[in-house]
Amino acid sequence: MIIVTGATGTLNGATVEHLLQRVPAADVGVSVRDPGRAKHLAERGVRVRQGTYDDPAALRHSFADAEQILLVSSSDLAADVLAQHRTAIDAAVDAGAQRILYTSAQGAGFDTPYPPHAIHAASEAHLAASGVAWTALRNGFFGDLEQMVGPWQESGRITRPAAGPFPWVDRRDAGEAAASILAGEATFDGPVDVVPNAPVTFEDFAAAASELTGRTIERVVVDDEQWVSDEVAKGVPEEAARFILTMFQATRTGFFAHGDPVLNRLLGREPRSITDQLADQLAR
Repeated sequence: MIIVTGATGTLNGATVEHLLQRVPAADVGVSVRDPGRAKHLAERGVRVRQGTYDDPAALRHSFADAEQILLVSSSDLAADVLAQHRTAIDAAVDAGAQRILYTSAQGAGFDTPYPPHAIHAASEAHLAASGVAWTALRNGFFGDLEQMVGPWQESGRITRPAAGPFPWVDRRDAGEAAASILAGEATFDGPVDVVPNAPVTFEDFAAAASELTGRTIERVVVDDEQWVSDEVAKGVPEEAARFILTMFQATRTGFFAHGDPVLNRLLGREPRSITDQLADQLAR
């Protein structure tokens, strides 16, 4: 059985949907905080059990009978995320999983220009010491597109601090790639970059937005501290704004300025471009 955590979210929700196109529903299970939000999966024959990274016993129950387990990295900024990851990995080992997959991030390491990646590196180290076969899906950056580029449709500008190229991935593509690996269409031991062939810049986003709308969308560079102040004035917690700022700062070093063909191979096509994603945003 293949068990997927975080299956009510966009990323691993896409993984489950694509898994169901590849394997019987009876071979798929999900471990979720709120089983009520996964009723649509239970109705299709997926095993739904409650589990959280803060409850080892519940995790072991939700992971029972698993051959493979896909662990989504925690997004709980108020929690000890590394401790949560270790709890989930240990529960997967205790449940007898033969392979553990973990959604990591490109460039994970203890000495990188992007400090949050140390958590992924420590989680990968715990996986490597687990004694179980493992795969770290080092995804590119993804998230809420409007949060990334701002309200460009209203302002006509993408106003962000100075930044370099970075790998922007559509969550749906990352989820589909994970399903391909879980279904046995490809096997990777250890870390693998799941990123587009080429990174993008905010200038690329502005050009794509201009082409889509027939308007001139400007890329405006703003001072780091000014950007933080502006975000705080909009109601964003300063800690969250500074967390995002570290990403912009890291891209300036060129650390993320490389792609990889693996995502294309896993999808069997080109991943969704930034033009595709902006068009989806306009259609909503």
